[in-house]
Amino acid sequence: MAGSAAHAGRDRGAVAVALLLLLSGCLFRCAACARPSNVVVIVADDQDVQLGGLTPVKKAKELVGDAGVTFSNAFTVSPLCCPSRSSMLTGKYPHNHQVRNNSLSGNCSSPAWQSNMEALAFPVYLSKVRYQTFYGGKYLNQYGRKGAGDVGYVPHGWDQWNALVGNSAYYNYSLSVNGKEETHGDNYNTDYLTDLIFNRSLEFLKNRSPQRPFFIMLSPPAPHSPWTAAPQYQTSFSNVKAPRDGSFNKPGGKDKHWLLRQPVNPMANSSINYLDDAFRRRWQTLLSVDDMVEGLVKKLDEIQELNNTYIFYLSDNGYHTGQFSLPIDKRQLYEFDIRVPLMVRGPGIKPNQTLAPVLNIDLAPTLLDIAGVNLSTVNMDGQSFLPYMAPSLRNGTARSFFLVEYTGEGHPSVDPSCPKLGPGLSECFPDCVCEDAYNNTYACVRTLTGDNLQYCEFADSESFVELYNLTADPHQLENIVKKVDPTLLQTMNQRLIKLQSCRYLYTTFSPRCESRVSV
Repeated sequence: MAGSAAHAGRDRGAVAVALLLLLSGCLFRCAACARPSNVVVIVADDQDVQLGGLTPVKKAKELVGDAGVTFSNAFTVSPLCCPSRSSMLTGKYPHNHQVRNNSLSGNCSSPAWQSNMEALAFPVYLSKVRYQTFYGGKYLNQYGRKGAGDVGYVPHGWDQWNALVGNSAYYNYSLSVNGKEETHGDNYNTDYLTDLIFNRSLEFLKNRSPQRPFFIMLSPPAPHSPWTAAPQYQTSFSNVKAPRDGSFNKPGGKDKHWLLRQPVNPMANSSINYLDDAFRRRWQTLLSVDDMVEGLVKKLDEIQELNNTYIFYLSDNGYHTGQFSLPIDKRQLYEFDIRVPLMVRGPGIKPNQTLAPVLNIDLAPTLLDIAGVNLSTVNMDGQSFLPYMAPSLRNGTARSFFLVEYTGEGHPSVDPSCPKLGPGLSECFPDCVCEDAYNNTYACVRTLTGDNLQYCEFADSESFVELYNLTADPHQLENIVKKVDPTLLQTMNQRLIKLQSCRYLYTTFSPRCESRVSV
């Protein structure tokens, strides 16, 4: 009897131990499941969507867009690198983060930016919730310059920092590697920037702590000038030319602002040959970015993190090649410069959705939403678009209109490529076509529900106004400002004023600034 009791006791003990082990395993698995998702963000430089800019990245479209969602209405709130990237980092409109253009005097990576707005950027919040963070590639155009803290300055929130000094380059550049300068030459195997940052992100993944989520942001130079493709891709797309439809080689006409009245039309053959060459070379550089996306997806699958990782693919702004007889650039208010690619895959995302309009100011709050940060505690103009991609996780309210703004950048003296037009212009070509000027300063309201309109006011001597109905005129060929009811102009003007005065009044999962504008 005593032996039976002892045996029963041992059985009960064994059962207890087994239950404890089972419970421990369950708790371990549940703790792993509770870990926030990882995030990878890939930001191309100057990749358009209107002119076929996604054509070269076939693998990215398959592995990210087709495996998740492709946004058909994604926009930048400023069509230039530094103000756009500053909006991505802070979730704020340019009038709130105060980065006006690519110059140091325009607040691009300036000491004032670093001590103020950059301290509120999303990586700071990710670091606070114990994300392991990696940055590689172009950051802000003036980053690493002597007037911007030199290479020793590393923004808060980044564990591993591999940032390009200055503007886009493929070879012969310097990096700030965790605050120390690293110079690179022209050897493809060791220096090609797109491949270099990809390889370093793989090292980061290898050395990370598996117990904590990770965040990787890669910003390759492609397809920004100087358009230097990897050796294996330098003959690709040899027969491709820039699209000839829409507003290609069309005169700006008297109903466009002053900067678009000055290009010669039709364009000279030399200009067309130049932009065709640029178009091909831009596509060639993107093939290495496509390889990067494929390699990252394979690595994430290999380390069994793919199903718990959001992958974002986007660009800082669009681009034009010959539209309204402007050879190549961005900085304009039109769809080809403000529409951007955006593809996302990740947990809970349902493919083939009809998705709400998204702005680049929405990136930061979306990343924080994924990380579990309470969005009511951060000051951002954007809204999380996680609810649109993964509706089972959140409910969201789509915006119906938004703001686009840009402050022109010019030379205080004449541009040497076009002295006859006088001071104040920049980005000029030898045939005296200038892509920017001090008075290329504007603010626009873009509506996307109801009337499909764009209304823009210029800060120039004419107080010039442009208005387009994009349903009837998708290429924005006709400015209808003199043909519409004046009450519509008043309504759009009041929306613009209110959007420009917007300051951080947040309602969770609804548009911040836009929700305050009732007109």
